[in-house]
Amino acid sequence: MNITVLGAGAWGTALAIALAQRHSVTLWGRNPGTMAAAAAQHENTAYLPGFPLPDNLLLSADFSQAVAHVAGGEAEGLLIVASSVAGLRELAQQLKPYPIPNIVWLCKGFEESTSLLPHQIVREVLGDAIPAAALSGPSFAQEVARGLPCALSVASVHPGLCEQVVAAVHGDNIRVYSTDDLVGVEVGGAVKNILAIATGVADGLGLGLNARAALITRGLAEITRLGIALGGRSETFMGLSGVGDLILTCTGDLSRNRKVGLGLAQGKPLASIVTELGHVAEGVRCAAAVRALAQQRGVDMPITNAVAGVLFDGASLRSVMELLLSRNPREEAA
Repeated sequence: MNITVLGAGAWGTALAIALAQRHSVTLWGRNPGTMAAAAAQHENTAYLPGFPLPDNLLLSADFSQAVAHVAGGEAEGLLIVASSVAGLRELAQQLKPYPIPNIVWLCKGFEESTSLLPHQIVREVLGDAIPAAALSGPSFAQEVARGLPCALSVASVHPGLCEQVVAAVHGDNIRVYSTDDLVGVEVGGAVKNILAIATGVADGLGLGLNARAALITRGLAEITRLGIALGGRSETFMGLSGVGDLILTCTGDLSRNRKVGLGLAQGKPLASIVTELGHVAEGVRCAAAVRALAQQRGVDMPITNAVAGVLFDGASLRSVMELLLSRNPREEAA
């Protein structure tokens, strides 16, 4: 199958490496210098150093060439967008003139300025005629590039596209499960990043494993409440893109969002933490959007509000901890 991955960051590169073992894959990046260096060194040193690129992986900075790899041929290809949520709208706009067969995105979050989920952004720009899907789940780029086992969820209201994604991605060390709950999968993938910041703070302050478990569990309740309010199904949040991704991002040492929380606990300014990361931490970008959306919908999200308060309102870690601990108890399932 012909596959094009638009976005040569860590996750896009890792997935391209994995898929190139079985498919004809083009990896596109917007920076010609970065792509030329990756081609010369057989390694994406800018975003995924230490992992050799397969010889059959085509690297390109030519957008039209990359899209043509999957558009207009006899056999329908697969177009995968591996940008951040902040870059999704721009890439979708670039795709408008092309006869693309489908679009699958990897990004997780809410658009900062609009509080829209990725599928809503794509629908605004490209309409409903093009089959669209989200590919999500607990997945660190470095482990996928290394060939370690991984399980993902593909979510779409187009069953044929789900089948195509499963056929393309499922295999070797990657398992793919399908669902039609696009909203639930996207909400789980977005909000878990905010909760990973909270867990990183708790770990950085030495609050212990009991506190970590409590944050993850009550964080799952927040994800579920918001997800149901937006039209998702409760069972989705007990799956890979819900509790699975939440556990990984809150506990894994490779988690960028957890590293943000660890940095905050050390007293570092947010700007310097983000600069040190050198990669996008989606939890920072979508915390304000999720807080605003929850307030509009009347959804109780105290942990998310606390994280947003620290990130954007100048609230101290001590004050938000005291506020969380002083809240009145509620029913376990609520």
